[in-house]
Amino acid sequence: MSCPKLMTFGPCGGVRDDASCELDARPCPFAGPGAQVVSWDREPPAPTSPGSTLLAAAQQRPVVLTDLAIPSFDPDGLAAVTGELAGSCDAVLVGEHQNHPDFPPTLMAALIAQAGGVAWVTLACRDRNRLVLEQELAGLAVAGVDGVLCVTGDVRAQGVRPDVTQVFDLDGTQLAELAHRAGHAVAVPEAPSAAPRQLRPGRLVQKQRAGAHLAVLNHVGSAAEVASFVAASRELGLRIPVIAAVAVYTDERSAQVLQNFPGLHLDPAQVTQVLGAGDVRSAGIEMALREARELLAIDGVAGVNLSGLASGDGAMAGAQVKAEIGHRIREEA
Repeated sequence: MSCPKLMTFGPCGGVRDDASCELDARPCPFAGPGAQVVSWDREPPAPTSPGSTLLAAAQQRPVVLTDLAIPSFDPDGLAAVTGELAGSCDAVLVGEHQNHPDFPPTLMAALIAQAGGVAWVTLACRDRNRLVLEQELAGLAVAGVDGVLCVTGDVRAQGVRPDVTQVFDLDGTQLAELAHRAGHAVAVPEAPSAAPRQLRPGRLVQKQRAGAHLAVLNHVGSAAEVASFVAASRELGLRIPVIAAVAVYTDERSAQVLQNFPGLHLDPAQVTQVLGAGDVRSAGIEMALREARELLAIDGVAGVNLSGLASGDGAMAGAQVKAEIGHRIREEA
């Protein structure tokens, strides 16, 4: 068995519940019977204190990191959404999806800064070799990015740009080390509900050893699962702050986008409750606020990530939903 992402420090967060690959029915080589955590077997990078406003704030109070959902290659739309979110969050998280290309990370960081936002930019290993990743890290430092989220990246789905090669020179853990050594504040993802669940706490600890300063979790079905995961991680030596995901959806389309991600779990009863409400928008906002409060009450959770489209009515409608939630979380903190 081989990993289509050529991962060394697997498994990724997209392993399905039956331990198969996110790409097709092949079994994940890191998730079979007898699988163990792949240890970081290299010299850990020297501890650093990067100048990140998000990390500094997380030492004082709960923080809000908000997904930046915007149309591709639209600088005006990016500026408008960033402006709408201003004041409602500590930073915006720029994603990098296999079916949704956009400006390069360095330009994204510069545009967000121009619009008055604080950017945490996702760097994925799918489309860039090691040299280009090094170039992006150098450029992001000049652009003044607040931090980088280092991921292996989704495999491109069948039928999505079949004419384009996929690189995977590095995986997300190796990229985290590279970003740390380049002086960045480094976040890494983890998927507590993805198979094999028993390895996920130990895997996050190995990412910490590779140089991570912050963990950003994928969605899980309940706050109790997050509490169990964080406690298990702490027992194994996790010290970095954890940001837990809040699912933000106010209609069927925005809920389906979250439900369709492998390795990500929402509570189906809560989704049904929101979508069946008379005022779905208000119900979705209240459900997100309830989830945020439950997550922020967990020892070791330093903040929340307002994640998802939030609305199927366009980027600005989604930004308005997330801005309302973010303002209310910060008022309650």
